[in-house]
Amino acid sequence: MNDSIQRDELKKRLDNGDPMVLVEALPERHFHSGHLPGAINIPHEEVSALAGTALPDKDVTIVVYCANTGCQNSRIAAGFLRGAGYRNVLEYVEGKADWQEAGYPLET
Repeated sequence: MNDSIQRDELKKRLDNGDPMVLVEALPERHFHSGHLPGAINIPHEEVSALAGTALPDKDVTIVVYCANTGCQNSRIAAGFLRGAGYRNVLEYVEGKADWQEAGYPLET
């Protein structure tokens, strides 16, 4: 199973309205400065406390991302979610920087 998703596939799924939850694993201040369309914020250090409420459906596709390939927040959050029984967790490893480099907008 491939546990990651690339920008073009993510963009396609968003454009098609595929059911998924997009999770930014960065601290709140980074989320408010701009995030991928429709994303919710669950900072990696708060995922254990917030996942049960913010992500009640363990079968939904969850895409976790952070700043860029050097940022480990999404890896940490995705690992926790998988360990907590979430069955469809993908990591957008290249993150927000890759999204912006492609010219795609962020929401604020």
